[in-house]
Amino acid sequence: MKCENCTKKECSKKQKNDDAQSTSVDVLSSNDDFEEKNEFFTLANAKILLSDCLACDNCMTSDEGARVFQQNQKEFFRILSLNKKCDTSKHKVLAVSLCPQSLPYFAAKFSLSVNDAAKRLCGFLKSLGVHYVFDTTIAADFSILESQKEFVQRYQRRNQEEHALPMFASACPGWIRYAERVLTNLVTPHICTAKSPQQIMGSLVKGYFARQQNLSPEKIFHVVVAPCYDKKLEALREDFYTALYNSQEVDCVLTSGEIVQIMEQKSVSMKDVTEVAVDSLFGEIKEGDVVRHDGKRSDGYLEHIFKHAAKELFGMDVKEITYKALKNKDFQEVTLEKDGETVLRFAAAYGFRNIQNMVLKLKKGKFLYHFVEVLACPGGCLNGKGQTQTEDGKPDKALLSQMEDVYAAIPVRLPEANAYVQEMYQDWLEGMDSRKVQETLHTKYSAVNQTASNLDIKW
Repeated sequence: MKCENCTKKECSKKQKNDDAQSTSVDVLSSNDDFEEKNEFFTLANAKILLSDCLACDNCMTSDEGARVFQQNQKEFFRILSLNKKCDTSKHKVLAVSLCPQSLPYFAAKFSLSVNDAAKRLCGFLKSLGVHYVFDTTIAADFSILESQKEFVQRYQRRNQEEHALPMFASACPGWIRYAERVLTNLVTPHICTAKSPQQIMGSLVKGYFARQQNLSPEKIFHVVVAPCYDKKLEALREDFYTALYNSQEVDCVLTSGEIVQIMEQKSVSMKDVTEVAVDSLFGEIKEGDVVRHDGKRSDGYLEHIFKHAAKELFGMDVKEITYKALKNKDFQEVTLEKDGETVLRFAAAYGFRNIQNMVLKLKKGKFLYHFVEVLACPGGCLNGKGQTQTEDGKPDKALLSQMEDVYAAIPVRLPEANAYVQEMYQDWLEGMDSRKVQETLHTKYSAVNQTASNLDIKW
C-alpha cells in the first residue's frame, strides 16, 4: 500500500503502522490505573493513517509509534482521573492550549462567532476538570518575531554563507519531518531555526507559566488542541524534552476533531456550554477578543517576514501584499521591486505536490526565492486533516469554506504590538538577543540518517 503523496516506488508504512498500533495496545493495557472503567473508557485510540501523514516511509520508529498512539483522549482522561484520586502527589495541573486555526473550526461547525466559540470551548474543557485554557497566539508572536529577525540576518550573510538563503519556514511539522527524513542535507540547513508556535507555547507553559505559579514543569500536563495529526509527532521530538524534569514541553496533542468526539460522547453541544473567558499566562488577567496574524489560512509567516524585511533591508513600508498565483492557488509568489530590480522574492508552497516541485527546482539550481512558507496541507493549516475530513475521510469543502470566512474576519494584530511579548523578552528571556532566547525559542533541524533504499526518490 502506498501513500498518494509518496514519491517512492514502494511503501512499508502501512505495516509499520500496524506494528506500532499493536505495540501501543500493549503499552496502554499495562497501565493498571487507566484500566479502571469510567465514563470515558469507550474512547478510541489515536490513529495516524497514510492519508493523514506527510512524512514518508520510515517516518516513525517503533518507540515513536507506541508513544504517538498514546496521544489521544484516553491519555487526557487518564490525567483527569488521577486528579480525582486522593493521592495528591500524583495530581497534575492540566493546561490546554488552543491553536488559532482550530477556533474557526468550532465556530463554523457550531454556527458561533469565533469569540463565542473560544469561550464555550474553554467552558467545556474546564467542566471536564481542566485548570487553565490558553490561546497560542502569543507563541506565534514569538515565533514570527524570531523568524523575521533570522531572515534579515541570513539575507545579510547570503554572500558569505552557502546555505544562508533560501530560508524555509519551520512551523509545519509534516514538512519538517519530511525534510529531515527524506530531503536531508539538501534542505535542512535552509530551515529557519525558530520553534513552531506549538513548541514555543510548550516553553511558555512549562517555563514561564510554571515559574509564575511556583510549579515544577513535570507537575503540569500540557495539552495542545491543533488542526492536524502531525502535531502529535512534533510533540515527541527529543529536542523538546527536558531530562532534568523528565518532561516534554507538550505532553499530548488532540486534534479539533478529537475534541468534538469527546463532546459527542458526553452528549454535549457547544451551544449549551457556559462561556468562560480564556486564561492568559499573566496571573488573573483574561484574554480579550480573538486576534490573528496576517495570512489567509496560516499564521502568516510570509506576510510578516516580507514586510519586516522590506523595512529593515530596503527602508520600504509595505502596507498590502499582492500574491501572484503560479501553477495553482497553493503555489503563489510575492515580489518587492526597487529601482526596477526585484530585491525580494517570496513564495507560499502548500501541499505535497508543490513541495515536490519546489525541491526539484532547488536540486537543479534554479531556485529564485529568498523565503518560502511551506505547509504540508493544501489550503494551509485550516485544512488540517484533524478537523476538515468527513466521516468517510473526504474533505469537507463546505465546512472549510466557512472556516476560511471566519478566519478572515478575525482582527489582525502585529506581533510587535503585543506589549506582553516585549516585557517577556526583557523579564524572562533576558533581552532580545540573549543566549536564553536561543535556548528557549530556537532549535536545530538536521538530517536523520536513513538507509539508501529509504531515499529512493524519483522526482
